[in-house]
Amino acid sequence: MQDILVVVDMQKDFVDGALGTPEAVAIVPKVIERVKSFPGRVLYTRDNHAGDYLNSREGKLLPIIHCVPGSEGWQLIPELAAMAEEIYDKPTFASPELGERLRSLNEEEPIGQLTIIGLCTDICVICIAMTLRGFLPEVPIAIDSSCCAGVTPEGHETALKAMANCQFQIL
Repeated sequence: MQDILVVVDMQKDFVDGALGTPEAVAIVPKVIERVKSFPGRVLYTRDNHAGDYLNSREGKLLPIIHCVPGSEGWQLIPELAAMAEEIYDKPTFASPELGERLRSLNEEEPIGQLTIIGLCTDICVICIAMTLRGFLPEVPIAIDSSCCAGVTPEGHETALKAMANCQFQIL
């Protein structure tokens, strides 16, 4: 059995950049410690918005330029970038490519526990969790709430409650 940690969108723009929050800054030390101490494989996602973002559905609803590939805000925070070996760029809230990769890894060697951490609990974390549940319906998936932050504290709590209702373990 293998354990896997998925680190969602720990990018400068979501921590202390264009869409940063004090709550996102506050989880950075916990996230770094979790990654450093994790005994299994660690995979990362990275949000991407190039080109015509402001004319996309998301851009019309969130008209703030962020996570433009190659920009400083697009980069994983430096403490994690140095450790990141397997990164999945995603053009929207979820990553089917990550789901396919995890399904493949699970076929090679069963996943005993999949844990998700990162940003933002109420957008990309919940979307990644739901997507991975579809790819891995029998794999236990946990959300480490101490290593997540939402757009707002209320959004964080609401997303955790929704994921608990969908049979994710909330740590």
